[in-house]
Amino acid sequence: MNSNTLRYLSLALLVSVAAPVAAAPAPVTELGGGSSSSVERLERMLEARNQMQIDMQRQLEQMAGELDELRGTVERNSYELNQMLERQRDLYREIDTLRTAKPAPAVENKTEKPATSEAYSNNQSENAEYDAAVNLILKEKNYQGATDAFNAFLTKYPQSIYKPNAHYWLGQLYFSKSELSLAKQHFDAVSQVAKSSKRADALLKLGMIADREGDKAAAKSLFQKVVAEYPGSTTASQAEKQMKK
Repeated sequence: MNSNTLRYLSLALLVSVAAPVAAAPAPVTELGGGSSSSVERLERMLEARNQMQIDMQRQLEQMAGELDELRGTVERNSYELNQMLERQRDLYREIDTLRTAKPAPAVENKTEKPATSEAYSNNQSENAEYDAAVNLILKEKNYQGATDAFNAFLTKYPQSIYKPNAHYWLGQLYFSKSELSLAKQHFDAVSQVAKSSKRADALLKLGMIADREGDKAAAKSLFQKVVAEYPGSTTASQAEKQMKK
């Protein structure tokens, strides 16, 4: 045989051997197994990502709600703080007025005993406890402590010579906190003591409380009473200003 014939025979032999191999079906795992597992893996990843996005969105919404609540709390606290500061400024003004005001003329005969604010108790403990309560206001600015101290003082010394003054300070403290009902009770107690040096201002405050409560007629009557009974006093001047309002 020549070389061409041998080449043809060899080629035919290779084809006959390779044909069955080429015709044999590929294993199932080779045809689709790899592709299927990749798809499933991608689906799981997508589901995990979607769940993560949902969780993050939920957390963001929760945080936004909490921020809104905090913002509301801050605004409310800011408002309450401003109100408290304004009430304290009112109290400071009242204290300054008391310090600078000239004494109101007494209704009774001038030969009678001095006003209760100028008299002293023979009980040293009573004096000390009253002074301590006043100092809580004037020196320490501890208004809640002063409120508790004056209430305790009135309970311990119900017949004290300082009783009108204690009622007056409690009226001022409650008035500064806009607790008008309690303030009214204490100012009314002072107004019943004709010789109290705090009576004029107590009547003024009762008029201001009546005005705030919308009882204009009662407010005007009380202001007129201050002007009539304490003419020329700083308190009477304040009552006239209140009537002009």
